[in-house]
Order: sequence, then C-alpha cells, then structure tokens
Amino acid sequence: MGTAQQQVLEELARLTEEFSTAPSLDAMPRRTLADKDVAGPTSAHVIEEIHTPLNFAYTTFTTGSTAFQNIVGVTWPELPERAAAGARALRRAGACPGDRVLLCYAPLGNVFSRGAFEGASVEPIFLPHSSRDAFLVALCREKPRVVVGESSFLRVALEDAKKLGIWEAIPEGVHLLCAGTPLDMELLPLAEECGIGVHDLYGCQEFGWLVMDGAPLRDDLTLVPDAEREGWAILVAGGLPTGDSFPMGGAGHVLNADGPIHTYARQRTTPELEVVVRACTAQSEMTLERACRSILRIKGRIVRPAPGVRIAAETNELALVEAWPSGRSVAVVGDQEKTKLFDCLLEAQEQYQATAKSDPLWMKGR
Repeated sequence: MGTAQQQVLEELARLTEEFSTAPSLDAMPRRTLADKDVAGPTSAHVIEEIHTPLNFAYTTFTTGSTAFQNIVGVTWPELPERAAAGARALRRAGACPGDRVLLCYAPLGNVFSRGAFEGASVEPIFLPHSSRDAFLVALCREKPRVVVGESSFLRVALEDAKKLGIWEAIPEGVHLLCAGTPLDMELLPLAEECGIGVHDLYGCQEFGWLVMDGAPLRDDLTLVPDAEREGWAILVAGGLPTGDSFPMGGAGHVLNADGPIHTYARQRTTPELEVVVRACTAQSEMTLERACRSILRIKGRIVRPAPGVRIAAETNELALVEAWPSGRSVAVVGDQEKTKLFDCLLEAQEQYQATAKSDPLWMKGR
C-alpha cells in the first residue's frame, strides 16, 4: 500500500470515529434485565444478548407450559394500557407506594412491564436463587407486601414453612398474587390459616394482565359465549382472542363474589378463533396486511383482512371466526373501545412504516 493510500485510509478512519452517525457496538443503547425490572434468576433460561429493533418496547417469551416458548414483541403504543392494568392489579392486591413486590419468577415482570411498577410506586425484588428455600428466606427477611408467583409453588413453600418450624416467621398482611397457571385451590385454606391474602391473576405475555379475582383489569375486554360449553365465555382482549374460555356467573369467583369470570377453571377454546378484519382505522390496505402478519409473529394470533375490507373507517370491525375447516362466524367486535389493543398494533405498524431504516448497511446500492 502506497503512502498516499495509507494517508487516505488514516483520515477516513479518523472521520469515521469522530463524525459517523452510525454508532459503534459500545455506543449502542443497551436494555438490560435490570432496565426492564426483571433482573432475577430462573432455572430454565440462558441470558442471551440480542439486537432488539427500536420499534419494540421490549421482547419476551411465552411460558411454554405445553410446548416450546414463542417470542413475543411488545410495541410502544400498547405499553400504556398494559402498564396501567399491571399497576391496577398491584393496587387491588394492597400494594402501597414504597412497598416491595417479590417476584418468584422473574419473567412475570415482563407481563407487568416496568411502567406498572412505576405507576404503583413499588419496588420489584427477586429471589437470589430459583428455589422454594430461597423464597421462604426472602419472604421472612424481606417482608414484601405482595408476592407474585405460581400458586402450587407458593402452596408447597408454605407447607415447607410448617415442616421447618418457621410458620410464625411469615409476615402478616402479605398478599399472594397467583399467576401463570390456574389457581391451586389447596392454597386457600393454608393461606387463610396464616392470615395471608390470595388473589387470582390471569393474563399472558402477549397481552399483559387481563383479569384479577374474576374482574376485568382492562376496559377493552369482550366476553363471547362459547358455543361448545354452556355457561362459558371466550375472553377477547382488545379484539384479539386469548385462546381461553371460562365458566361464568353463578356465585362469582371463588375469591370475589362480584367477579363473574372463573379464571381458575379455564380451558383452551376449541376450536381456536381467528380474526377477520371487515373494517379498520388503518389508512391503507397495505398497512393492514402488514399489521396482520406482524400480529401473527409477535402475538401468535391469526388475523386477516376480509375481501373488500373497509379502510380508514371510523371504527374497527373484527369478526371472530372458527378456524378452518368450519370458518363459522362466532361474534363481531365493532366497538372502538373494545378493539383498543388492535388499534395500538395498527398504530405501531404505521409508526414503523414512517421510520426509514437508519442503518446504512441496509441501504441498497444504486
């Protein structure tokens, strides 16, 4: 390499370091587990760094109780409603500003989102190790106001406390927010014996927390009668089916006489429901088609435009239909308030389309 070429390269390197608009790896923003308020251990995960697109508030995974975990994307427009529902659940469980909330399983923090903890003015804390022994130590020493965990795990841990002779060390007035799996009924008499409050929290990584003690946590929930089960209803969140059906009414939820949704007895909806968009607020059919594909990828729900779909409508009109082969229409959700989540996902798609890729490596040569 000649001297002139060397000088050019050195000057180019200097200009790149001083004036480049593309960040180096060290300068890229980093979103850690602590930044998301989920910095706790589990026995089932590897911590792996990934490049997360800027149009996602964060990414997480489904619990995968019956299959492999699926990746979930949480967009910025849906974050306020999601955080508000989480904060509402914490307050209903008795959390007061300044309280600590112990999360037994760190990824449950992603269902709340950091904004929920900030909205309730509480501090999330985590177990030092993913075990029942570590939970009992944290419960008795840290004395959290609210504990979030899987109900059978909590039940067995309380039984361990009895066997170990530390039953009386359990703090009074603590509330157990049972989440992740259906409520273990054997926990209820055990908790009552110790003066512990129990709550049944239902939701998922895709949509956040939706129902607590049989009562909705969000205004955009719809209950559709389940044709396969008399007295049951299919829960629809923001126009998208959750995939779960619940017994309704009767004497109310086992923990709340005014809660009509028996979330502890849920069953998967059969057959699965898909969404056919008859009308939407998106400004172009291309935006709608892209949003439908995105919803499948980040929320695991099949959404597709109807032939002749109305674009730029004042309200969304979403038909819920049984999956192939029947294709039978089950219900139509046409209220704008009840399709708020769907609207947020359309908004996220429009925002993404309006933002050009800023990474020069994606710019094609001419």
